[in-house]
Amino acid sequence: MTVVPEGLNIHHEDPLFIVVEKPSGLLSVPGKGEANQDCVVNRLKQLYPDCIDQPSVHRLDQDTSGLIVMARTEAVHRILSGQFMDRLVGKRYIALLEGLVEEQAGLIELAFRLDPDNRPYQVYDPEKGKLGTTRWRMLGVENGMTRVEFMPLTGRTHQLRLHAAHKKGLGVPIVGDRLYGTGTAPGQLKLHASILRFRHPKTRQPMEFVSPPPF
Repeated sequence: MTVVPEGLNIHHEDPLFIVVEKPSGLLSVPGKGEANQDCVVNRLKQLYPDCIDQPSVHRLDQDTSGLIVMARTEAVHRILSGQFMDRLVGKRYIALLEGLVEEQAGLIELAFRLDPDNRPYQVYDPEKGKLGTTRWRMLGVENGMTRVEFMPLTGRTHQLRLHAAHKKGLGVPIVGDRLYGTGTAPGQLKLHASILRFRHPKTRQPMEFVSPPPF
């Protein structure tokens, strides 16, 4: 009997790729140092010993939960990575914001970059930053907090977190965000990769995976 590593929910597995749901607080890939080796990649390699050494096609922030696809062969990794690079992959996220937003939906376009003196914090920089684009819509209000759906059109580091918190974005941070909001520890962020769409690397058939948020 195959034992799924604790904290991982396997949504799909075949000889070519695996779709897994990551919990908030777990790294997607190994970090620096022995203390940061527990991650989705290393847990999956325990479950699938024949998996390639670097199976991650994309990543989620440590504090973001939700769906990730991992390639089992180098050829599949190239195909799926190409779909991400060509923006052929559909992604939707659900987030809970700390307060209320005024509009019902919109498009956020902000250029930002890494702050080298405060890694991994990202800062707004219209001159030297790289543009991040996100569509969003309000889903409802709950106890003074706003539930929104994010549809990122680009994949910049911390894009959704910055677009939510920055005054030129929604101006309201995501609940539990310890970089741009009031979160204090890993695993508190209310941001979930809820829908992932791409084409099967062999058959080219459209595939969709759905994961309801745990909040």
